[in-house]
Amino acid sequence: MFTSFLLSKIRNYIKYRETMRELARLSDRELEDIGVSRYQIESVARDGLAA
Repeated sequence: MFTSFLLSKIRNYIKYRETMRELARLSDRELEDIGVSRYQIESVARDGLAA
């Protein structure tokens, strides 16, 4: 039980970091095209975990 909880947290963190990395690589223009400001990247990455 604890192991599955821990693995879930690790997977979520990895997904969060990957999302952060991918969004950070985009130019401001590309971010604008998808409706995200640079300051919103962290929030979008966190919200992606709930989806």
